[in-house]
Amino acid sequence: MKKMSRAALVGAAAVSSVVLVSAPAFAHVSVQPEGVAAKGGYAVVDFKVPNERDDAATTKLEVSFPTDHPLASVMPQPLPGWKAQVTKSKLDKPLEMHGEKITEAVSKVTWTATGSGADKGVQPGYFQKFPVSIGALPTDADALVFKAIQTYDNKEVVRWIEPQQEGQEEPENPAPTLALTAAADDEHGAAGAAHDKDGEDGKEGETQSAAASTSSDSSGSDTTARVLGIVGIVIGAAGVAFGVLAGRRRTTG
Repeated sequence: MKKMSRAALVGAAAVSSVVLVSAPAFAHVSVQPEGVAAKGGYAVVDFKVPNERDDAATTKLEVSFPTDHPLASVMPQPLPGWKAQVTKSKLDKPLEMHGEKITEAVSKVTWTATGSGADKGVQPGYFQKFPVSIGALPTDADALVFKAIQTYDNKEVVRWIEPQQEGQEEPENPAPTLALTAAADDEHGAAGAAHDKDGEDGKEGETQSAAASTSSDSSGSDTTARVLGIVGIVIGAAGVAFGVLAGRRRTTG
């Protein structure tokens, strides 16, 4: 019994160590779009921050935006209990947006908890989403990598800054990565197609109307011909009768 108990304890300890080691890999800061994040368009993305600690609350989040693909428009959504600070930096190469040159772009957004006690920050066993509207998304990239720094109220700092390398396992502290989808269809093209379809429907309607009109005219012509034919038969019959009566009168006379 003692041997079995020791074996069970060893097995339980091994399982516990596996859980403790693997837990942080599933509790990292991530980013996901609300809907789609299409190349060349705009999107609302959520930075999801879970609290993987049992005795500390997350009270600060810093997200650095990519410098290789700078975003001209970055607007965080207000969150109760959090203060958002947007940091901008000068661009080495100006961007063009809606016909205007942009010389600076957002390089970092920092959220700091403003509550107190149990209402301050992300408490153990909970997570928080930090929504941000971003754009215009690049057209020459398949993904955007953001580096995030998570700070706890016990002064512990976790840096989620390691990019995922293709063909390799996920790093211990992966950086939030936003996958971009193919560019959306041109709305003008879609409108044009709809317009063409409306035109085709209109032409088809005109053709049907013309056919109906022709059919109506043809029916009217047939009716007129029939009436005239009947009238002709009646007149002819009357003429025959008049001729017979006239012959009888001559014979009698």
